[in-house]
Amino acid sequence: MRATSLKMVHALAKRDPRVLYIGSDPGGGTLDAMKAEFPDRFFIEGISEANVIGMAAGLAMEGFIPYVNTIATFLTRRCYDQIAVDLCLHELPVRLIANGGGLVYAPLGPTHQAIEDIAIMRALPNMTVVAVSDAQEMERFMELSLDWPGPIYIRLAKGGDPIISRPEFGFAIGKPILLRPPGDVLIVSTGVLSGQALAAADTLVNDGIACGVLHVHTIKPFDATTLVQLARDVRLIVTVEEHTRIGGLGGAVLEALSDALDQALPRVIRLGIPDCFSHNYGSQESLFKHYGLDADAIVAAVQQSARSQPISIS
Repeated sequence: MRATSLKMVHALAKRDPRVLYIGSDPGGGTLDAMKAEFPDRFFIEGISEANVIGMAAGLAMEGFIPYVNTIATFLTRRCYDQIAVDLCLHELPVRLIANGGGLVYAPLGPTHQAIEDIAIMRALPNMTVVAVSDAQEMERFMELSLDWPGPIYIRLAKGGDPIISRPEFGFAIGKPILLRPPGDVLIVSTGVLSGQALAAADTLVNDGIACGVLHVHTIKPFDATTLVQLARDVRLIVTVEEHTRIGGLGGAVLEALSDALDQALPRVIRLGIPDCFSHNYGSQESLFKHYGLDADAIVAAVQQSARSQPISIS
């Protein structure tokens, strides 16, 4: 996914002279082809994230479209004020490509795990927040990123994730994709966990529980209209996110339902990371299991809800 996003920066630069790349300690060899072809639109600024954001803002004010790339925790926590004041206040078209969203950097512990990035970025006025499911969907998103107004936070997975998106689904920023129509249950997911949600839905239908999957690749702006329409016909919504349960996708879902639904709310279960820093090291997959975010855990959550508050069996 990361490789695809950066290759697309180069591809967009070929088409549009406004596009430039700014890296903050991205690793040797990153985008060498773009550096060779467009040396005057390729910048490596080292570990100086606040400076990078100010630099990107200035270039955007001069008519450029900067794509900034570094590790997600450094891109959000270290320069939050600059993002708020320099980018969002002025609604500048800077694209923040954040490596390692969620638990990607599991081996490095809590300093590198971006488990609150969606919450803090969606809180900023004028900020768009995107977390696609796979490399092919990343390519479709990047095509649309060029002319989107205002800044975008682009949350990257580690790469090599299963391809679950399809060209026929289309892609529009701000419009979720219904991967599977709901029965009594709807799983609402984002990023690579939409793959886990689909796998869980396959298991559940084999158990006789009709379960849909809504892939929310754009957490902000959030499409409350689509969610509310689907919610009217389901009895259980399960949100799944590689993020703390505070302020992320689950929060956006509850906000939308509370604001717009003119009838009894369906039951909502939020699956995510609890309010803590991780004390477990290992692989991303091992932490999915530890925090109950893999397909088996999603299945178990739905089945437990079905036992405590019966839902229809197809």
